[in-house]
Amino acid sequence: MAKGDGAKAGRTGESGETGEQAEALSYEQARDELASVVKRLEAGGLTLEQSLELWERGERLAAVCGGLLDGARARLTAVMAERSGDTGDGRESGEPEAPF
Repeated sequence: MAKGDGAKAGRTGESGETGEQAEALSYEQARDELASVVKRLEAGGLTLEQSLELWERGERLAAVCGGLLDGARARLTAVMAERSGDTGDGRESGEPEAPF
């Protein structure tokens, strides 16, 4: 489920958090909870409904992690552009886009 998807975006998941609360997590918190969700799904023994709820929670957490990583990447790119004195697209001519 992608960030901002309609009907279930605000649904309360296994941990009692809504999608909006998941977005308030730090990267490390979201990553750790996502790892926990994956372990629970891999362990099995859940009902179909429990598995679906965990999967949806995992999708929300993955979106949070992805968004936070994208934000960090943008911040690093902006700092690198400032340091190079470039005011254009963040690159000097002939310079690669980014080291990551």
